[in-house]
Amino acid sequence: MTAPAPAAVLWDMDGTLVDTEPNWLVAQSALVREWGGEWDPANSQLLIGQGLHHSARILRAHGVELPEDEIIERLTTSVLEQIEHELPWRPGARELLLALREEHVPTALVTMSIGRMARRIASATGFDAFDVIVAGDEVEHAKPHPEPYLRAAELLDVDPAECVAFEDSAPGLASAVAAGTIAVGIPHLMPLTDDAGYEIWPTLAGRTVEDVRALTARRVP
Repeated sequence: MTAPAPAAVLWDMDGTLVDTEPNWLVAQSALVREWGGEWDPANSQLLIGQGLHHSARILRAHGVELPEDEIIERLTTSVLEQIEHELPWRPGARELLLALREEHVPTALVTMSIGRMARRIASATGFDAFDVIVAGDEVEHAKPHPEPYLRAAELLDVDPAECVAFEDSAPGLASAVAAGTIAVGIPHLMPLTDDAGYEIWPTLAGRTVEDVRALTARRVP
């Protein structure tokens, strides 16, 4: 018997769907240098999966004397310019997303990037990829708070406990777990451990809709 599909699949964006974390590093480094400082790439590890206001506060602490909202806009514009001609998809992510859509599984993009970047990435898939988008400038509390994933489930009118969430970072996974989803970590630039309420898949390459269905089937009601 075929396992039931999840009520929805909720996707993180940076680092999970698209490999844009190196682009954020370039943007952060350039902005700090503009203000006469130096940006250790290790600092970027502290920002992965967090809200952009958190990132802006860290950059201000490193000498960037701009308002938080302006820092966010500057970083976003830089990343969008870098990916204008080539968008680096994470292995297997776009393929699995398309397969889920072909099976009519509801999907949401849940990202701490702001809305204009989220919509740009969504449009770049080349198909109707998401039923809803929850962006960082549309929630009060950023990841690791559960609000982004709870908001996505609310917009889709589904129970978060019946949703699968794909994430690459510890803060994102903490958000997904706290929201009650079936959370799956796809390691990228941050180490992940499988003892924090989520499963780890080393990659999405080769994963199928049946693999996603199996996650739902394993959850005990």
